[in-house]
Amino acid sequence: MIEEGASVLLVDDDEVFRKTLARALSRRGLEVRLAEDYETAMEAARADSPELAVIDLRMPGRSGLELLRDLHELDPTTRIVVLTGYGSIATAVDAMRLGATSYVPKPADADDILAAFDRAEAPPLEAVTADFPAPSLARAEWEHINRVLNDCGGNISEAARRLGLHRRSLQRKLQKYPPRT
Repeated sequence: MIEEGASVLLVDDDEVFRKTLARALSRRGLEVRLAEDYETAMEAARADSPELAVIDLRMPGRSGLELLRDLHELDPTTRIVVLTGYGSIATAVDAMRLGATSYVPKPADADDILAAFDRAEAPPLEAVTADFPAPSLARAEWEHINRVLNDCGGNISEAARRLGLHRRSLQRKLQKYPPRT
């Protein structure tokens, strides 16, 4: 459970979302500091390391994964939740390897984010015996494209070559939101 008065560093390039989420977290008794990019976030963290951080994955300039890594190096006790509107398994795995507490897809509200911090403190779940449906073909394609793109270090031309697609076709696919199922 998150203590009242805990400090939160909220980093997102979308000003409206950032301010709305900050108000909601403040109403829940948290001390919120805002940053719109890597540089301002690191500056704020160096001045006073936060107990919690909420980081957008895609921002102009340096990425949220770089910020995650550097915040974790600055203070390993900072618990960090990564937000993204472009979720994929590959980026979720990268975020967790770099020290993220949790990974939350957008749109997310304050309750979703606080629940992600709480879930991280909960004991691991027992093995699930329920039969889950397979992902749709569109979702499997999206995951595969993002895995290949991640393996290519974000190089779209190289990923397109490996996937056997034209570079522009791959760019159009990447601009779309991932399929839900």
